[in-house]
Amino acid sequence: MTQGTVRLKTGFLLFPGITALDFVGPYEVLARAPELDVVLIAKSKGEARSELGLALVAEEDFASAPDLDILCVPGGGGIVQAASDTATIDFLKRQGAAARFVTSVCTGALLLGAAGLLKGYRATTHWLSLDLLPLVGAIPVDERVVKDRNRITSAGITAGIDFALALVGEVSGPQRAAEIELVLQYDPAPPFKSGHPRIADPVLVQVLSETRRALQEERRAFFTERAI
Repeated sequence: MTQGTVRLKTGFLLFPGITALDFVGPYEVLARAPELDVVLIAKSKGEARSELGLALVAEEDFASAPDLDILCVPGGGGIVQAASDTATIDFLKRQGAAARFVTSVCTGALLLGAAGLLKGYRATTHWLSLDLLPLVGAIPVDERVVKDRNRITSAGITAGIDFALALVGEVSGPQRAAEIELVLQYDPAPPFKSGHPRIADPVLVQVLSETRRALQEERRAFFTERAI
């Protein structure tokens, strides 16, 4: 980037009940790209607690947030509450209408969808929620990162790092993305090889699905009622 080049305003939405790694993983990538200016935004400035209690701090609120070139929406246990909030949905609609890229990590795709930003777009999300995407007008794709025009969505949680590297490749070029990938030593070697239901023990997949059934049914009921 040459001196004086305007950095792309890149905003992460924070909300109570966010999955921390949905945000922190991509943040570690995007904040290292000098072409991007990353800002944290929430309904109110200050602390937003993750679903496991980690304190994250928003620098801007919806009124003070700049016009974003890149909108990033993480997911988490609090997505139904966030999608129920008119101010949050209005903020996403306003920013998403003008952003160069509209993006999400994990179930953040359902939040984008609740704002009408994925209607007719191919998209992905966490494997447990993939079948909910049609309720928000999206076309579900079981891939780790999905790009459709200016929408980029990623699968569950850790896939946010893949998404962020792909985004850096789009806006800063593959050399910059490769540099960041190397600095982060992003060389996954999962020790138990159970990171997706297609390779995990089917019994484990069934147990986890049953464990999460109540949460998934709550989400299904919510997004069915508001189906786009």
